Amino acid sequence: MSFIDRKSIYKRDLTEDFPDKLTIKLGKVELVYRKRLFDLPDDQGRLVQSGLRYGENPDQPAAMYRLVNGNLALSGLKFVGPKNGLVSKIGDGAADAIHGSRKHPSKTNLTDVDSALGIVRYLPDEPAAVIVKHNNPSGAAMDPTLAKAFQKAFEADRVAAFGGALVVNRPLDVDTASLMIERYMEVVAAPDFEEGVLGILAKKPDLRIFKISDIARLKDYALLRFLDIKSLIDGGLILQHSAVNAILSPSDFKPAEAEKGGARIASEREPTEAEFQDLLFGWAVEQGVISNSVLFVKNKATVAIGCGQQDRVGVVEIAAFKARRNYAESLAFANHGLTLNELSQAAGQGSKPSEALSEILKQVADECGNLKGSSMVSDAFFPFRDSVDAAIKQGVTAIAHPGGSLRDFESLEAANAANPKVAMVFTGQRAFKH
Repeated sequence: MSFIDRKSIYKRDLTEDFPDKLTIKLGKVELVYRKRLFDLPDDQGRLVQSGLRYGENPDQPAAMYRLVNGNLALSGLKFVGPKNGLVSKIGDGAADAIHGSRKHPSKTNLTDVDSALGIVRYLPDEPAAVIVKHNNPSGAAMDPTLAKAFQKAFEADRVAAFGGALVVNRPLDVDTASLMIERYMEVVAAPDFEEGVLGILAKKPDLRIFKISDIARLKDYALLRFLDIKSLIDGGLILQHSAVNAILSPSDFKPAEAEKGGARIASEREPTEAEFQDLLFGWAVEQGVISNSVLFVKNKATVAIGCGQQDRVGVVEIAAFKARRNYAESLAFANHGLTLNELSQAAGQGSKPSEALSEILKQVADECGNLKGSSMVSDAFFPFRDSVDAAIKQGVTAIAHPGGSLRDFESLEAANAANPKVAMVFTGQRAFKH
């Protein structure tokens, strides 16, 4: 029987026949887009031009376009224009280059980087690292040093970070590159690369390395809007203004208060300064998470992210489960250099003492998967108090959500009745992303 190489479908360079120029007319405004091609080396090292490798799957032709002319304005609001390119101008030259891999990017590579940039634009004040997998962040962190920010983002979910896209908001340095090269990443994007870094990254020949110089000024994109287009299966389109994060400082949070039987109920404890910083960071990360979602944050790093669920209490429970798994994985690797599954197998086979596994599982249980002292952020209000009760059981000390439920008073009662009391604030805006 002959062997069929199933891997070959992922190595193909799918031919596409999309036009070089795309024009969209909205009223009297004409927006002109050009298809992007990338200069990449072939097997002989010669530069050749190629479009996207393929779309979301290897049998889906795809193309990327960049806005090159036209400025859209609706109701006096000016949208992103031709001079604001980020992902869509990768490969334009020295300032926005592709390095390393002979594999040109697929649609998924580019949209994952774009999703990470949508988060990083709200994290300008410290070195930040965001790892995205399948259009959702697996981990995100800020720290005074970029290497520690990356380490915290990776350790937030070692399992999901495998093959992810890493975006950092500072020039990639040797310390960070040396840590990163020990892990499997599909993509890394940075505003620049310090001397010696590209040589380190070259050890991973399939790594796609994007230099996007304007990451250095991403905070300028924080309030810019773009035209968000959704295609329907009948060929129809839904157009909307892109979402903008309105919570950019602790003072932007709103007091959590509600009415019950004509009486006012309010949060009885304000977040501490550290909790405010975690809630602010968490709300920034929430902008890039597929809804229905919640996330747990501790020391400006995600502990666990629950996303894409239909019910809110379910997504809290899933995030709590992931927190325990993530923490156990991190401890297993830190203490024994093994994944949790490898440690379990070693304990079962007797090559590692079973006490090693038991100690990790006990620590995870005692610390609720590192959730004790964490803060929880939700992209929408809680329709019932069950989600808040579930979070309090995990040791959460502060919660931020949009507010606006008919039963907000129940969530406030749960937070106020906790021992110690749990702080709660409202954002006043929802952060759904579909």
